[in-house]
Amino acid sequence: MRFIEIDHTEVHYEDIGAGPGVVLVHGWGTSARAWNAQLAGLVDDHRVIALDARGCGRSGHPALGNTIARNAQDLLDLCAALELDVPVLVGSSIGATYAIEAALIDPEAIGGVVAIDGPAHWPAQGMTDRLHGLRHALVRDRAGTLAQWVPNWFGPAIGDDMRASTIRQILESGTHIDALLDEHARYDPRPALPGLAVPAAFVHGRLDAEIPLAVARECAALVPGAELIVIEDAGHMAHQEQPLAVNAALRRFVATTSQARHAVR
Repeated sequence: MRFIEIDHTEVHYEDIGAGPGVVLVHGWGTSARAWNAQLAGLVDDHRVIALDARGCGRSGHPALGNTIARNAQDLLDLCAALELDVPVLVGSSIGATYAIEAALIDPEAIGGVVAIDGPAHWPAQGMTDRLHGLRHALVRDRAGTLAQWVPNWFGPAIGDDMRASTIRQILESGTHIDALLDEHARYDPRPALPGLAVPAAFVHGRLDAEIPLAVARECAALVPGAELIVIEDAGHMAHQEQPLAVNAALRRFVATTSQARHAVR
């Protein structure tokens, strides 16, 4: 296992393969294990990095620094430390938020961004209140709240084992990550998206019950040249539910962005 210290926190990451760099950023509370199908599917001809975000998985669980801005900077710091040459950042759910924010901070360091079932803003009335309600419910009964909430992240193609594994990952993460729910309830990327200066794709499960497909469609329309890729029969965790379709989309995106960069050079 590999670890690096970033902002006084030990961050765990996997780094395998050789080729164009792809950095995989998991969603709230899970870990790099959520990317097993992408690690296996891309490693033959890509350098694939999957990290456990601060507070999650095998990384440190600090009480401070559980913010969108800090997680975005963690990505940039990791890319710099590993000397990655303009990698593509691939984020799931809130991980997509980190990836997009990192690209907004330092577009020269990033080759492109793929947002899978994210980033979120909450167009539906009551969604902000729902996130705040989840925050308090997690304090009262963390295991019970996750047992009710997390299964809805997946569409009908996924069985109970995947749902249970996801709940276990979250229970193994630190409770301080709950602060991200409050911040995410206020988050709205739309004003900044027209200024995103790297290639972008929005990959979204048609059956996503957490972040509606309409959000991804709106975000993609705001980013110059961005592509919207809809994954059929998938919910909020499209990369786990339909890994072959998502891996194929990632391969196409990385190849296209890499070819475009080399043509410019």
